[in-house]
Amino acid sequence: MTPRVPFRSSRTSLLRARATVLAVGLGASVVLGAGGAVAADATSATTASSAAGAASAVQAQAAAQAKAAAAKKTAAKKADAVKKAKAARKARATRAGAARKASWVDPVKQYTLSASFAQSGGMWQSTHSGQDFAVSSGTRVVAAHGGTVAKAGSNGAGDGPAYGNAVVIKHGNGTYSQYAHLSRVDVKVGQIVRTGQRIALSGNTGNSSGPHLHFEIRTSANYGSAIDPVAFLRGKGVTL
Repeated sequence: MTPRVPFRSSRTSLLRARATVLAVGLGASVVLGAGGAVAADATSATTASSAAGAASAVQAQAAAQAKAAAAKKTAAKKADAVKKAKAARKARATRAGAARKASWVDPVKQYTLSASFAQSGGMWQSTHSGQDFAVSSGTRVVAAHGGTVAKAGSNGAGDGPAYGNAVVIKHGNGTYSQYAHLSRVDVKVGQIVRTGQRIALSGNTGNSSGPHLHFEIRTSANYGSAIDPVAFLRGKGVTL
């Protein structure tokens, strides 16, 4: 009769082997599950980090663009300021150049011609010795041409009270210009003046029927040597 003990031993070993396999499989499942969770957490962390990095990059780019725009705007303002400054300097240089080139100029601006040279009337002893420019009192009076102040002051600067406050300027080639009925005299005898320089303010002093500038061109510094000032100025290119 064949003994059964070895059979039982083999069966027991088989059962133990199956249990071991099941245990190993369960452990593997647990390990795989834990690994998947770790991998998922790592993926989430990587995604969050990437999103934060992208947001930071966008903010940095926006800040850089804003800074560049501000710098461009500042540069444009500076360039505009430089352009305006250059234009202003050019305009001043142009005016200065025109003044230097101008040989003779009007003694006043924005005037109306009134009593003319050699005009007769009761206002004068014989005839009118100059050209009147009707302007309001306080109008800027300038030297019609550069020269040296020969006379200046009240009493017609020595030519008589009829002229009121007056100035006489000596120019080259025996030519003089006279400015009378002034409210204020701004130059002194011996002072050198340039063409277009302010020498006085117009007024109504002396023998005057209203505020105006009396202007003469003379061949000497004194009364009695006047010539037609309008014809003279026109000959110098000044249109009255």
